[in-house]
Amino acid sequence: MDQDSHCTAERELLEAVSRITTFSTTSPTDEEQNQPKAEISCEVRKENPEKDDLQESNASLSPNSSMTTKELQEYWRNEKRQCRQAKLLFEIPSTRIVEHHLSKYVMYKIIILQTGSFDSHKSVIERRYSDFEKLHRNLLEEFSEEMEDVSFPKKTLTGNFTEEIINERKLAFKDYLRILYAMKYIQRSKKFIDFLTRPELQEAYGCLRGGQYTKALEILLEVVGLQERLTRGNPVSIVPTLCAIVVCHKDLENPASAFEYGEKALSRLHVHSSHRYYIPLLETMITLAYELGKDFLSLQEKLEEWKAKKDPIRVFTLKELAVREYVR
Repeated sequence: MDQDSHCTAERELLEAVSRITTFSTTSPTDEEQNQPKAEISCEVRKENPEKDDLQESNASLSPNSSMTTKELQEYWRNEKRQCRQAKLLFEIPSTRIVEHHLSKYVMYKIIILQTGSFDSHKSVIERRYSDFEKLHRNLLEEFSEEMEDVSFPKKTLTGNFTEEIINERKLAFKDYLRILYAMKYIQRSKKFIDFLTRPELQEAYGCLRGGQYTKALEILLEVVGLQERLTRGNPVSIVPTLCAIVVCHKDLENPASAFEYGEKALSRLHVHSSHRYYIPLLETMITLAYELGKDFLSLQEKLEEWKAKKDPIRVFTLKELAVREYVR
């Protein structure tokens, strides 16, 4: 009876993941056009679970059917988190004036919060007027129609450092970020995400290349949380950051933490074996698993399976890949 129950539970999990996968692979354009239909479809499924299960059982198995039970559970949890209606809020509570050699400018402190009681973590970054200005210019190039009615604080020849002007810009930039985030195409764009994460990532990778692993790790752990919030529809995009965290933990001789973040990265690559990080990550995970006394045979099998399918090519180590990120 126990074996039958286990098989039934695993089959139900497969069917659930298959349904989630089918729903989550809708393209951004389709999502925009068919959102009401998608919501109605979800309600129908709740009212007719038996009919839905019958249809799913007759459908062909998705690629996820080859995943282990543990991988399926992790994938299911990730998909459920992505389906939640979480939004980001932007606050600019304070500023500071920076004087550097002959230049003087205002840094705006931006706090990014996620709505919902399930996540109380906040991200804090700083940007100056020229950073906002560059973002606006870049977005106008790609989203001219969407940006047509979006206003941007104009430069002034004098008074830039008065309390009145600074307070006005604080409110204007807060409203500006809110408007941009409300537009889904801009919210998901690389230019918008880079504005919020790239300076910190560049600093972190610079520290990593310089052997300052503790400082690099501190920055990366802050940024990866924000990246996850900004890229919920594209979990693979944060794999490089997760792998950089693995490298830092490994070089700081924290194998358990390195393995933990390696598992997070690997779970995002289970259907992306052609990704440049896949094999280096697998090789690192095998080494860590052996060191920690964990099962490494399943990882070794995946590596051998990949090698059997692909032509021999030069593969960089995980650290070699990491130090090449964000090189100017």
